Amino acid sequence: MATVLITGANRGLGLEFARQYAEAGWEVLACCRDPARASALNALTERWPAVSVRRLDLDHFEQIDALARDLADCPIDILLNNAGIYGHSERSRLGALDYDLWAQVFKINVLAPVKLAEAFLPQVQRSARKLIVALTSLMGSIADNTSGGALPYRSSKAALNAAMKSLAIDLAGRGIGVLLLHPGWVKTDMGGPNAPTSPEESVAGMRRVIDAYTPKDSGRFLDFRGQERPW
Repeated sequence: MATVLITGANRGLGLEFARQYAEAGWEVLACCRDPARASALNALTERWPAVSVRRLDLDHFEQIDALARDLADCPIDILLNNAGIYGHSERSRLGALDYDLWAQVFKINVLAPVKLAEAFLPQVQRSARKLIVALTSLMGSIADNTSGGALPYRSSKAALNAAMKSLAIDLAGRGIGVLLLHPGWVKTDMGGPNAPTSPEESVAGMRRVIDAYTPKDSGRFLDFRGQERPW
């Protein structure tokens, strides 16, 4: 049975990833900050016993190390970095910037995915698929930025893209691949109700891209339809 570890699995895209992978017969290591309050995620475990809920707060790197130790003997086919934060919009514009918030956005959106890759590298390397996936955003594209604003979020996703591109190069010799995926504008708590894409459609598309992965795709920035996006 293939195994996927998903961060931020208690809602939105993370929850939908957990549901779809469970439905497809995968073992799902579903991580969230507070399992006791993750009612929708816990409901998945009742239907699919191969789903296990793990406590993981990405703000505390010692929890990442502890979970990696707990799962030391578990090969992880896909390490799926889904969790991310936007940062309060009123505190992310020029003239009202909250620099502590900006640092927090960077920690969760950039440093934590790299820390996860580093901590779980042995488990990924022992798996059959050997793939690290990071959910990024077209808002991290410098070429596509024509509207400005959202400084913490934009800069964090641009940094995530750069970091994961470097990991793709650094890990190629170990046979480990890295994919950067833009999920589209999705109806989630972050995307809002006016977004044109449902979580079901977005995740199904990203799963198709992941399933079609070959080593030549490592380091690419693709959307949920498999189209190349500009850096």
